[in-house]
Amino acid sequence: MLRFTRKQVLVAAASAAALSAIGGCSLEEETPAQSQPGQPAQTGADADAWHKTVCRYCGTGCGLLVGTKQGKAVAVKGDPDNTVNKGMLCVKAYFLANVLYAKTRITKPLIKKNGKFEEASWEEALNLIVTKFTEIKTTHGSDALAFYGSGQASMDESYVYNKLFKGFIGTNNVDGNPRTCMASAVAGFNQTFGKDEPMGTYDDFEKADVFFFIGSNAAEAHPILWARIIERRNKNPHVKIIVCDPRETRTTQVADKKLIFKPGADIALLNSMAYVIVNENLVDRNFIDSYTNFAQTVDGKDEKRDWNQYVEFLQQFKPELVEATTGVKAEQIYEVARMFAEKSKETISLWCMGVNQRIRGTHTNNVIHNLHLITGKICRPGSTSFSLTGQPSACGSVREVGALAHLLPGHRMIANAQHRKEIETIWGIAEGTIKPTPGRPLMRMFQGTVDGDIKGMWVMATNPGHSLPNVNKYRAGMEKCFLVVSEGFHPTRTSELADVILPAAVWCEKEGLYGNAERRTQHMAKAIDAPGETKPDVWALLEVAKRMGYGDYFKYNSIDDIFAEYRRCTVGTGYDVAPLERLRKERGVRWPVVGDGMGTEGSIRYAAPWDPYVKAEEKIKFYGKPDGKAVIFFRPHLPPAETVNAEYPMYLTTGRLLEQWHTMTMTGTVEQLNKIVEVQTAGEGWFVEMNPKDAESLGLKDGDKVRVTSPRGQLISKVSLHGRGTPQPGLLYMNFHDPNVETLTNIVVSDAVDAASAQPEYKVSICKIQKI
Repeated sequence: MLRFTRKQVLVAAASAAALSAIGGCSLEEETPAQSQPGQPAQTGADADAWHKTVCRYCGTGCGLLVGTKQGKAVAVKGDPDNTVNKGMLCVKAYFLANVLYAKTRITKPLIKKNGKFEEASWEEALNLIVTKFTEIKTTHGSDALAFYGSGQASMDESYVYNKLFKGFIGTNNVDGNPRTCMASAVAGFNQTFGKDEPMGTYDDFEKADVFFFIGSNAAEAHPILWARIIERRNKNPHVKIIVCDPRETRTTQVADKKLIFKPGADIALLNSMAYVIVNENLVDRNFIDSYTNFAQTVDGKDEKRDWNQYVEFLQQFKPELVEATTGVKAEQIYEVARMFAEKSKETISLWCMGVNQRIRGTHTNNVIHNLHLITGKICRPGSTSFSLTGQPSACGSVREVGALAHLLPGHRMIANAQHRKEIETIWGIAEGTIKPTPGRPLMRMFQGTVDGDIKGMWVMATNPGHSLPNVNKYRAGMEKCFLVVSEGFHPTRTSELADVILPAAVWCEKEGLYGNAERRTQHMAKAIDAPGETKPDVWALLEVAKRMGYGDYFKYNSIDDIFAEYRRCTVGTGYDVAPLERLRKERGVRWPVVGDGMGTEGSIRYAAPWDPYVKAEEKIKFYGKPDGKAVIFFRPHLPPAETVNAEYPMYLTTGRLLEQWHTMTMTGTVEQLNKIVEVQTAGEGWFVEMNPKDAESLGLKDGDKVRVTSPRGQLISKVSLHGRGTPQPGLLYMNFHDPNVETLTNIVVSDAVDAASAQPEYKVSICKIQKI
């Protein structure tokens, strides 16, 4: 298998991916990832064949080539022909082939009998699932069943389970883990523009003059995109990077301007920037008058407003008035607002979990869009509001396929009768079959297991027994229901709770499709056979559909048939995807691609000449809205779900490290990644970052063992004062990777949710820290 020295791994992490904190590296420097511009990450001299695929980790969508020999994956290299990463890889991707041969791979079905797992045949496992699901449906109704999917599943898999449960089993209780990371971005795009997903693409990175980050530690979470941005600045000294975050990070360390604001103060800060832009006449009134409306939500309904009322609304956010709220000096807000709005510059905003994982996440998304709408810095090269995604196909396999509790394929809404009718026609079922009421979103779904309303659940390609907030509460619920888990690895914090575990093919062991953050649908070739009795998830889904009596509606001979049916759902919607025969040949195609799908790929949405749905004379048209105009919302500053008090005087926020991913089911099996100092050093375990001033006042020093307690529970950790990040005073930071069931970070994290998006507030929880 693949081997690197410790030095090579560290160099790869710092140079190839994060480009180091000083920002002085270049994509053209020699690293293990790339010795010459455009050359692959590894030579793969032992490989006798190479197969086109996509990275299994974050939502960037890096193109990979998998080298195989004698039926095994022996090397991974960056695909120089893929425009996303241009041959570059981050350190996680170097070792992606290693995870296929982890000792924790599961290769046979398992059934829990008398509290212990026993190997079973597929026949026994599938028949048990069908028997139990049928029994639950008959006895308790279809809404006693649920499916929890993933932005890591392939698009064909998500399409099939969505169809099976919503169209045939008869429940809209289908949701996915993008609810934990991207739901507020979905709601924000829909509210402001009438349609989901960004209007810009990665091409904008090479045209932008100002990069405005908020709630994103891109150097760790999206290292290849971060590398492209640093390269843009290195070659163009006029380019500036602004970073807003409650914590000093590797991303803030290279910013030209950084604003360290108080937890939960995002909207106050952004509205204050809008105040400066409006007050100093840095707006584009022609754009505003031509392409926008104003609205304010009152008692749950959006009421029309106008420009003058918006100006009045912003008066409360004058920088001098919000210094105490935001923790940012007024002069800093003035300076950053002017940089953002300078009329001769192109500006792109980028955000991720720090914005979305908030009970005000949707509103914060709206206000970011506001800044672009009032300045006209949108729908043109280099200027856009762009949400970064955390999983490889959160967009393609969940948002686009409609695998959330309120959606149907092609971004249709369950609550819309015409949308239901369109999908019922494609699925060949009677009008009225799909229930008109949305199902239970994430936290209500898992609350249903706690309350006993959800009797049976199928979890695929995700690990909610680790990743849910207030996790111990919901682990208890999962133990109560009949739980099916499709997983490539065991044990995980979810598979250990299962009644049936189905062994899943992983990554290049099957053919599939992913859709990344820039609306690029990409094909993944099958490179090797899956081990043992492992099967692709779509095979298991089709078998269950057939055994439940729905086989006539799931007569797919191949992935070609599934994707062709899904593509019918997108044609004419503005989300038109390219056909599979084209995707197999190319390095992904961005939608919309109209007609037969063989024409020019999508670029900038809502604007001519780039968007085929916008006529030349219309110039810009936000066609998701009835009048073609985007909405500038009045969004007030409101506190987080819980605020510090005498008992819990600290805030806690969470995040990730570059070398690890999510719950470590895959990256945790790679020895080289686990050896990196900040991850786990010589068994010393995970850590809680805190500000040195707080540590001094509490009598704590680096490495001290501590107890972190919140209203939900407690865990043991150790103090880190000299890590990659430094929280501001009053704030603690923990990574959520730690798989130890007794020290899961999410034990103490808040499970409050955004009212519009139903996304949990992982980023602001109250707690206390005590020395042990």
